[in-house]
Amino acid sequence: MTNQTASGPNQKHHVLTTLNYWDDPGDGSRPTPIFIGKGRVTNKRPHRPHEFLVTDITGDEAQYSLDAHGFQYCQHESQEKDFTDEQAIRSVYYEECRNLVKDVTGARQVHIFNHKVRRGPTQWHHLGLDGNNLANRGPVTRTHVDQSYAGAELRLRWEFRDEPGAAEELLKRRYQIINVWRPIATILKDPIAVAEAGSVPDADLVGAEMVEDDFRGESWVVRHNTAHRWCFKYRMTSRDVLLIKCFDSDASVARRALHSAFEDPAHRDEASRQSIEVRCLVFY
Repeated sequence: MTNQTASGPNQKHHVLTTLNYWDDPGDGSRPTPIFIGKGRVTNKRPHRPHEFLVTDITGDEAQYSLDAHGFQYCQHESQEKDFTDEQAIRSVYYEECRNLVKDVTGARQVHIFNHKVRRGPTQWHHLGLDGNNLANRGPVTRTHVDQSYAGAELRLRWEFRDEPGAAEELLKRRYQIINVWRPIATILKDPIAVAEAGSVPDADLVGAEMVEDDFRGESWVVRHNTAHRWCFKYRMTSRDVLLIKCFDSDASVARRALHSAFEDPAHRDEASRQSIEVRCLVFY
């Protein structure tokens, strides 16, 4: 496989690669659950690679928006640079993310429920790593959406489980789940791709159980479809933030965006990718 790069002054770094889709056994059985806890991720869900051209949208980022496509790129400078201090992430960076999401969406409230820092190798799931593979968390190279439609409500109810009345009120109004995804260092190896929401029918999405400590949630896995349109921004820096919509209760707009890390053959020998994603419940 080779990169397909346009010529001219505004060169694009399109990438011919493979993306891993759920290997549907075709018998109606549910996808294998994922378990996260006690320092480990156990993911034995079978996937199969399929070839796609991932389009570089650098220079055209303004044409893509959360409500039209399910994702949006923006520029933002963070006070945090290394993302090694958990307390600083949860105080300083969380507040930055709340303000950024409010500024972009006009939301009235943003509730952050967790974050993931990724610095590990590509195949981190399978490396053992002394029984603590979460400490070496790397990119997720499987097409997915973090919450299914049912899973979004499960997450909201879990986050407000001590305030069931508040959860019921929040469910009556529009709410979203948005991931704030940022490189910690400039990304060449294992960049992140997002699929235009309009190219992915609901029929391609299958609910899949994910258990994280005491929380039992549901995400989407994805059936392969050649119509899926995949995009990325080449050479994202720490100022390049990608907002990924995982759920929207408003059915009149783009409701979710598939995403996945992928291999760029031109940069497979670079240092492991470093990134952070912050998961937000967004209320209007």
